[in-house]
Parts: sequence; structure tokens; C-alpha cells
Amino acid sequence: MTRTLLREEVYSRLLDAIVDGTFAPGEQLRDTDLAHWLGVSRTPVREALLRLGEAGLVRSAPGRSTHVAHLDPDVVRDAQAVVSAMHRLAVAEAVSRLTADDLAEMREANDRFAAALLLGDVDAALRADDDFHAVPVRASGNRAVEKVLAQFGPVVRRLERLRFTSQAGRASIDLHQRLLDLCAVADAEGAAQVSFETWQTLRPMLDDATRADSPEGRNC
Repeated sequence: MTRTLLREEVYSRLLDAIVDGTFAPGEQLRDTDLAHWLGVSRTPVREALLRLGEAGLVRSAPGRSTHVAHLDPDVVRDAQAVVSAMHRLAVAEAVSRLTADDLAEMREANDRFAAALLLGDVDAALRADDDFHAVPVRASGNRAVEKVLAQFGPVVRRLERLRFTSQAGRASIDLHQRLLDLCAVADAEGAAQVSFETWQTLRPMLDDATRADSPEGRNC
């Protein structure tokens, strides 16, 4: 595995462990222990922790230990607004560039997404959802959008997981299909609006996520 792939794999594993609760809010993260757990050196672990810190998912200071960050409603709310706007922009710019293969890729991802939700496989649903939305982001060719989403997307990850564990998450299947249909007829404005609405569905999850992150919620 190349250094770049290893770095991304370590980051992805740690991100998933924070989002799914393997590492609880407030839990201390030691790079030596994490490196042993992942079977890698400490270097990619430290790089991943720096990225997670930039995303606000871990907290650390020079000479002090690193901990999983508690959910900050204001930070998550701001990130959700940015992520919604960036996906809207990506779709608006991508519609005229989407190929038949791109649409087929989105359709296949939504099929996997629907199957995963029906099976209650949240991890698979998250992966399929990522694959679905990655297509218009890639097709837009907007590097700035990609960079902003890479920074703020992880911040709303816990909201996505919470949504996909509820019945409300199934509404995303239809939203994805509406987005696909509008892309297929080259309705950039309509598709962009549906994309925005899709990401706006995370807003109601914030209160639930905040309660779950509180000491009282974790003890329930």
C-alpha cells in the first residue's frame, strides 16, 4: 500500500470509529495504542489525528493528550450549512457534464443505499451514500468544492449515521431518485435544489445527536 493510500485508510478508520461510537466523546486517544490497533506506524496515525482535529472531531494541544471532541451544536450547524451549499453548487455545475456512465454509477449506488437501509446496515448505507454524492462532486471539476467538503463533511458524519439508523433515513432513497431524474433531463436548477434539500434533512438530527452526546444520553 502506498503512503497516500495508507494515510487515507488510517484516517478513514479513525473517522469511522469516532462516528460509530467505538471511541466515545471525551475518550483519550493515544497514538501508540491506535498504531498498535491499526497495525501501522505512529506517523500516519498522527497525521490522521491532525486532520480530525482540523475537522473538530478531536481536541488536543501541544504537550497535552488528545481526546474525542464532544458535539458542538454551533460547529455542526455551521458545517451542515456549508456542506449543503457545496453539494448544491457541485450538482448545479455537474449536470451538464454528467455522462450516461455517471448516471448509471449514481443509480447503482442508490440501489446499494436502499438495500443497506432495508437490512439495517448503516455502515454500508454511509458508503453507498458517499459513492452517490461523490459522482456529481467529481463531475463538477470544482477543486474548491472538493476541499471544502473534505474539511467539513466529517463534521456532519454523526448526523448522517443518526439519520440512517432511523425511519427518516429511507426518505433519502426517494430524494436520490428525484435528483437522478432531474440530472437525466439536464434540469440543473431543479437537481441542485433537490441536492440542497437532501442535505438539509440532517438539520433535525442535530438535537438528537446533541442529546446522545451528553453524559445523560450516553448512560441511557
